Amino acid sequence: LRCCTAASVVTDGSGAAADERSLYIMRVVQIAVMCVLALTVVFGIFFLGCNLLIKSEGMINFLVKERRPSKEVEAVVVGPY
Repeated sequence: LRCCTAASVVTDGSGAAADERSLYIMRVVQIAVMCVLALTVVFGIFFLGCNLLIKSEGMINFLVKERRPSKEVEAVVVGPY
């Protein structure tokens, strides 16, 4: 790849150094942006999962409160004893 880039055609050393420096800076910026995006996705999935877990626990607690036995069932169970 090095033989086909524009930097290899330039004979002046300062021009090639400036191109290499700008390529290095662009590469560092790309890596930083990808790291930030990856962390955003990971934390987004984590917090979404936690939110769904909290909501599911709330729904389970709501259903448990609704499924308490009725007074008629207690009377039948207490009656024979």
